[in-house]
Amino acid sequence: MPAPSPAPAAPLKTRDPRLDVFRGLCLVMIFINHVPGNIYEGATSRNFGFSDAAEGFVLMSGIAAGLAYSADFREASMRLWTGLARVWRRVWTLYLVHILATFAALAAAAAVALWLGNAESLFENQMKWVWLDPLRTLIGLVILTHQFGYVNILPLYLVLLAFAPILLFLAWRWPLWLLAGSVALWLVAGIWRLGPPNYPTSGVWFFNPLTWQVIFVTGLVTGVALKEGRRLVPVRRWLQVATGLFLLYAALSVQIPAVSKLTGNSLWLLRETFNLPWNLTAFDKTYVTGPRLLHILALAYFLSSFPAVRRACAHPLAAPFELLGRQALPVFALGSVLCIGLQGVKHVTGEDILADSLILAGGLAAQFALAAARQYWPKPPKIS
Repeated sequence: MPAPSPAPAAPLKTRDPRLDVFRGLCLVMIFINHVPGNIYEGATSRNFGFSDAAEGFVLMSGIAAGLAYSADFREASMRLWTGLARVWRRVWTLYLVHILATFAALAAAAAVALWLGNAESLFENQMKWVWLDPLRTLIGLVILTHQFGYVNILPLYLVLLAFAPILLFLAWRWPLWLLAGSVALWLVAGIWRLGPPNYPTSGVWFFNPLTWQVIFVTGLVTGVALKEGRRLVPVRRWLQVATGLFLLYAALSVQIPAVSKLTGNSLWLLRETFNLPWNLTAFDKTYVTGPRLLHILALAYFLSSFPAVRRACAHPLAAPFELLGRQALPVFALGSVLCIGLQGVKHVTGEDILADSLILAGGLAAQFALAAARQYWPKPPKIS
C-alpha cells in the first residue's frame, strides 16, 4: 500500500544563499577548466579531490529542481498537470539553449580559424565529425546523440529534468525506495556500460544519464526535504569527522604521487580480493564511478553541515558568485561558447601568463555582465 500523504510542508522563509553561491563557484571552475592549459587550472576543485565541478553542478541542479517544482507533485490533484507543464516548458527551454549554444560554439571555432588563422578548434571536442560526416552529424546534433565537448552538460540536465515529475512524485512518498532504485540503476548501468548511444559515432554519451542520475536524484530528494524544512541526512559529529577525513585523503591522493599510488593499489586489491564490479573502484567520469560519487556526496554533506559555511555564503563578498548561480543557465551557455573560442585563442597565444589572465578575465567578465543584465535590467511593463 502507498505511504500516507505527508504533512503540509513548512514554507521556506528565505532563499538559502549556499545553493546559488556554490553553483556560481562551479560555473567559474567549469569555465576555467574548459580552457585547457591555462595557469589557473591547478586551483580548481578537480585538483583537490576525486570529483570536479561538474558533479557539484548536477547535484545542485537537482536540489534546485526539487525546491522549484516539488510542490506541484505533493498531492495527486490538478496541480500535477500544472507541474508537468512547468517542468516540460523548462525542458524545452533547455533544448533550445543547447542547440543555440552548440551552433554558436561552432561559429566561435570558425571565427578563430578565419581571423586568427588557426583551425585546430574545428577538429577538437567532437567537431571534426561535422566535416567528416556532415549529414549524419547534423542529425545527431539536433536529436542530441552527437554533442560537442564542453557543451554537453545541458543534454544530461534536460533528459533528467524531463523525468523529474515522476521522480518528484516518488520523492514525496517513497524517498528511500527512490534512492535505492537510483543507486541500483547506477550500479547496473556502470557494470554493463549502458547509456544512450552516440550517433553517428560509437560509444555512449560522455555525461551518461543512466549513471549521472544518481547525483541528480540525490539532489532532488534533498530539495524535497529542504522544502519541508528539514535535512535529508541529519548533522552528526561522527559523519562530519568521517567525511572530513575522506576529503582530506582524497586531496592528498590527487596532490601527492605516493598517496595516489597507494590509493590505486588499494582499490585494485579490493577489486581483486572481493571480485567487486569495476565501477566501484575505478576513476571514470562517464559512469560516475565509486570514488567520484563518494567524493561529491561527502563534500556536499561536509560543507552543508557547518553553519559557518552558510554565513560565509551570505557575506557580501560572496554576492558575485550568488549572482552567477541565480542566472546559471544563460551564464553556462555563454561560458560554453566562449571557452570553445578561447581554446582557439590559446592555441595561438601558447603558454603565456598574461594572455591566460586576460583570456579568463575577459570571459568571466562577460558572464558576470550577462548575469547582472538578466538580474537587474528593468523588465518591460506587461501589456494588458
